[in-house]
Amino acid sequence: MAALLQDGTARAAVRLALKGAHDVERLVARAATGRATPRDLAALRESLRAAARVRAAAGEAAAGVLAEHAADLEPPADVSSALEEILSERPPLSVADGGTVREGVSAELDELRALQRDSRDTLARLEQRERERTGIRSLKIGYNKVFGYYIEVTHAHRRAVPADYVRKQTLANAERYVTGELKELEDRLTHAAERALELEEEIFCELCARVAGRAAELQRLARALAVFDVIAGFAELAAARGYVRPALCEEPVLEVQALRHPVVEALMGPGRYVPNDVHMDAEGRFLLLTGPNMAGKSTYARAAALCVLLAQAGSFVPASHARIGLADAIFTRIGASDDLAAGESTFMREMVETSRILRHATERSLVVVDEIGRGTSTYDGLAIAWAVAEDLILRVKARTVFTTHYQELTALEGRLPGVRNLTMAVEERPESGEIVFLHHVRPGAADRSYGIHVAALAGLPEAVLARARQVLAALESEGGGAAASAREVAAQAEEGVASPAQLSLFPAPVAEARPPHPLERLLRALDPDALTPRDALHLIYEWKRRFGREGRP
Repeated sequence: MAALLQDGTARAAVRLALKGAHDVERLVARAATGRATPRDLAALRESLRAAARVRAAAGEAAAGVLAEHAADLEPPADVSSALEEILSERPPLSVADGGTVREGVSAELDELRALQRDSRDTLARLEQRERERTGIRSLKIGYNKVFGYYIEVTHAHRRAVPADYVRKQTLANAERYVTGELKELEDRLTHAAERALELEEEIFCELCARVAGRAAELQRLARALAVFDVIAGFAELAAARGYVRPALCEEPVLEVQALRHPVVEALMGPGRYVPNDVHMDAEGRFLLLTGPNMAGKSTYARAAALCVLLAQAGSFVPASHARIGLADAIFTRIGASDDLAAGESTFMREMVETSRILRHATERSLVVVDEIGRGTSTYDGLAIAWAVAEDLILRVKARTVFTTHYQELTALEGRLPGVRNLTMAVEERPESGEIVFLHHVRPGAADRSYGIHVAALAGLPEAVLARARQVLAALESEGGGAAASAREVAAQAEEGVASPAQLSLFPAPVAEARPPHPLERLLRALDPDALTPRDALHLIYEWKRRFGREGRP
């Protein structure tokens, strides 16, 4: 690939030559199974011509893997010459249409074709001779599919009809006759067309058999064309987008500088993508990436997987430097999908994919987990994510990029081996209240998810966003836990805090009265009749712990 990358002229010539190649494996398979058409063999002929052009265009640039496959681009001489000599330049869709075989291939076929071409002149000469013999100037020779060829004479000249004319059909104004000579000519012409098609089909079948007999060589040629096609495409991509040659090694490392996501970069245009480094080794093989929505966590994780995939496929990679340890497999748990017909929800599908990773990944694998545990309750999801992370770290020991919104998982750094916390950089501008995602990965852990900010970017109504901020503040208040905070939020909603009827064009006056104590709101929301003695005792202890000190929580 490096040779084609350096030699732009050879690379362009190879790519141009490849445009004439078709799916050789498919064409050979059709010929071997008796399903090929004349145009299939014409496409095979064009592919063999293209293979010769590719080999010539590559020249000295065919080094390494290309040099190994260059010899396979030489087509079997007997097949190539047979396709060139036998198959017409523009064959029909079907052999039954005629014209599949070139002139000069079969003397008998050429003679039959000449007879068909000359039939009109032969009939015209016969018609003129019969007119002179009978003296009937209106005599004419015709043809229809039912009666074949005939001599038509009007009733006015019926007395001049010779004795050797045999009546064949009577019409209102004429009689139709046939002679021995006309019958013989008809037989010759009819059998000539049939025999010509038979001969063409025989020759075509022999040609298909010759192709099938060289299937192994032609399949190798097809693979060689595919190798040249892929490598030339990789070289063109590397030249156009500034990819670099990766250093592959056996160590379980992934060290990439200025990595870019190839697809996102192509869509954004040059100079707009923010590159990031990836560093994974024995001391840090588990990258735990936290950060806000829309900040680039998924892009970073997928770029790492694509980098390994491109490198092991033989391509250069979108980075400034790359040292990549060979992976036996790349496992991913990405996105949200379901299979409702099979009874699998999005969460079930997520668990199935996670199970596959934990069962089959090895120490030499690369694992990308892009969010896990989102389809169930917060604590359930956190528990599953935590357990999966521990298993990947302690048992599987695969190189892993693990993106999550569960910031609690960052506590694993320093407690389990090989864990490194990374986060997406965010710039907050207090003067304008604006939040800017820098799309840059740095060491550390995120402290916020900025989900409401992303919701604002998506266009949620301001009233909904304001209420979301209120709910978030209540849920994040200290003490009581999520359940108690949720009860407080519900109490606010019951009191009308979130009621759309309270929305106004004018700001509501600020009440001078002190807002109600949180315990008062909880008591209002409480239904004593629905409590068991155990629940009531639990609430007393809970409120004692939460409100049993001076001041507010």
